[in-house]
Amino acid sequence: MQQNQKEFHDDRAILDVHDMPKFWPWVGLSLQHMFSMFGSTVIVPLLVGLSPSIALFSSGVGTLLHIMITQRKIPAYMGSSFAFILPMTALMKTTGYPGIAQGVIGVGLVYLVVALIIWLIGSDWVDKILPPIVVGPIVMVIGLSLAGSAAQDAMMNNGKYDIKYFIVALVTLFLAIFFNMVFKGFIGLIPVLLAIVCGYVLSMFLGMVDLHAIAAASWFKIPAFEFPGISYKFHLNWQAIISITPIAFVTMTEHMGHIMVLNEITGRDYFRDPGLNRTLAGDGAASLFAGLVGGPAVTSYGENIGVMAITKIHSVYVLMGAAMFAIIFSFVHKLNVLIMQMPMPVIGGISFLLFGTIATSGIQVMVENHVDMGLKRNLMIASSVMVIGVGNAYLQIGPNFQFTGLAFATIIGIVLNLLLPQKAASEKEHEQNLADKAKAQQELKK
Repeated sequence: MQQNQKEFHDDRAILDVHDMPKFWPWVGLSLQHMFSMFGSTVIVPLLVGLSPSIALFSSGVGTLLHIMITQRKIPAYMGSSFAFILPMTALMKTTGYPGIAQGVIGVGLVYLVVALIIWLIGSDWVDKILPPIVVGPIVMVIGLSLAGSAAQDAMMNNGKYDIKYFIVALVTLFLAIFFNMVFKGFIGLIPVLLAIVCGYVLSMFLGMVDLHAIAAASWFKIPAFEFPGISYKFHLNWQAIISITPIAFVTMTEHMGHIMVLNEITGRDYFRDPGLNRTLAGDGAASLFAGLVGGPAVTSYGENIGVMAITKIHSVYVLMGAAMFAIIFSFVHKLNVLIMQMPMPVIGGISFLLFGTIATSGIQVMVENHVDMGLKRNLMIASSVMVIGVGNAYLQIGPNFQFTGLAFATIIGIVLNLLLPQKAASEKEHEQNLADKAKAQQELKK
């Protein structure tokens, strides 16, 4: 991995991190990223009862803040975090958004405090606690743990299996693969966007899209922003803060997992340049802004990482374009409704490819670093991390605080890596027996 980005250029990429595309390809590539993240970003506020347009707006601004704070070195997109759904839903019924806002702002402040601490003490410890045997399985978990969600989106219509849904999902998947493998030039750079558009059109013919809602929607509408002290009277609510803020320590582990994937995809070491302190500060600033305007807490998005892995377009300018489109679309109500009408099987079908690509990046980490899975130590670590993470064996502490399967699996992997010896007792015994046998044979020859 490259530690300094100033002179490094990843020739594996079609557009590397600092490469700027021409205008029209730039538009298409940025739209591809915006469409990829849109579904998950608006699902969170819809489940909680917040404004999807504000979530879209805050994700765009949050992405620009993250890119600015990380010195335009990391191509990451910030979207609504699923980790906070449970406490936000509970608070929506009691305190309403004012309580949620304080929790989200608290999350941002926790990130910033941790970033400051890391800036003071350094991040050399990252390499020690996150070697390839831990990183590889964690990256695989990031992709595979989302597989169930993708499958549900692809098959289920209001809780019941729907063959039409599954056909649309499979068509979307196969088209993404086809466009990716067959076309070249600009068309070959936007296979995900083309597949989403084709899947959407097919869904329209199958009656899955409410065209009347799209036609009736107004063209422009200002999002219903929630500004503390202006939209509502500010009153400090410690219960709301305590119920949301500690989850920041959970999402930090997921953040580090996403950075690991980006390290592998782009051939860089973002833990060192621009540094973990800046990546955490970028996430924190994004959530802090979201809490000040009425949005949910945000985090980096696996969907966009999957797009980069498939297309080999790593340009930070493409992500900036996607953020700008998200901000614009939050005000263009008709386009907002058009995208919100996107059927779930289209999202599910494309997610099969995006999430699978992330998982295979984890395999690549272990292969390229020659991780010996014949060693019991490595087998124990990888097996535990993958099953706990993919199975989402979460740790529940109290009514609201939960370590997700990914976060808990990450902790287990780190602990096992630090505690387990390099070789098991049986392996040492076997090596000693082989050494004794070889020594005896040499003595016989003498």
